Amino acid sequence: MATSIAARFSRKAAASAISGCRYVIASRSFFAEAAKTISPSSDRVKWDYRGQRKIIPLGQWVPKVAVDAYVAPNVVLAGQVTVNDGASVWNGCVLRGDLNKITVGFCSNVQERCVIHAAWSSPTESYFVHVLLRAQVNFCSSLYVTGLPAETSIERFVTVGAYSLLRSCTIEPECIIGQHSILMEGSLVETHSILEAGSVVPPGRRIPTGELWAGNPARFVRALTHEETLEIPKLAVAINDLSKEHFSEFLPYSTVYLEVEKLKKSLGITI
Repeated sequence: MATSIAARFSRKAAASAISGCRYVIASRSFFAEAAKTISPSSDRVKWDYRGQRKIIPLGQWVPKVAVDAYVAPNVVLAGQVTVNDGASVWNGCVLRGDLNKITVGFCSNVQERCVIHAAWSSPTESYFVHVLLRAQVNFCSSLYVTGLPAETSIERFVTVGAYSLLRSCTIEPECIIGQHSILMEGSLVETHSILEAGSVVPPGRRIPTGELWAGNPARFVRALTHEETLEIPKLAVAINDLSKEHFSEFLPYSTVYLEVEKLKKSLGITI
């Protein structure tokens, strides 16, 4: 009795093993046939367009990047954006100049994941002041007073920390904006000033020269020493030197021209 039961189990195990082997062999043959039938076309141009577009023209506005400026490969520059000599824009930044101008000054740096935008108009851009002039004849006239523009201006030797948000603000030369800071419309950071990390500058707020501000909203902390103000441009220069090492790994105007040269050679074009 026991021997017959063992024989039945051995027959079932052998049958299942044989069917499994047949399934594996059939599946292998199927994938082999599929690999033979699906073959890439020989005349297909093997270009790689998986990367994000760095330069995005909008209408008549085309972003301008200086020859010796470093812009990381996955940065997005759209519209009225100007990156001046020696400046650096690091990985993941978005500079969207679709409504107004954005300028990154000489030897300034915008670090990782920053978002810079500009509005149509700023709260301090322009306003009318009605002045009543009294002379022999009373009359009313209007004086047009111009304030800060709505564009976003980052001047020379400025360091903008990672994950910061700038919108229609002006940063004068030799300033440090701490990471995760937010500068709203019409705000002004005067020269030789420092914003601590996580600071929020409300619309129209002015940060006076030579001061340290912090908080949400940003408040005055203390005046900077002379030695601290001297260190601000040194930080910008150090980051500029670091960007040169990254810049050496990339050609200034990408490698698309190499593919164009291959295509011209294959088609026999001499122009």
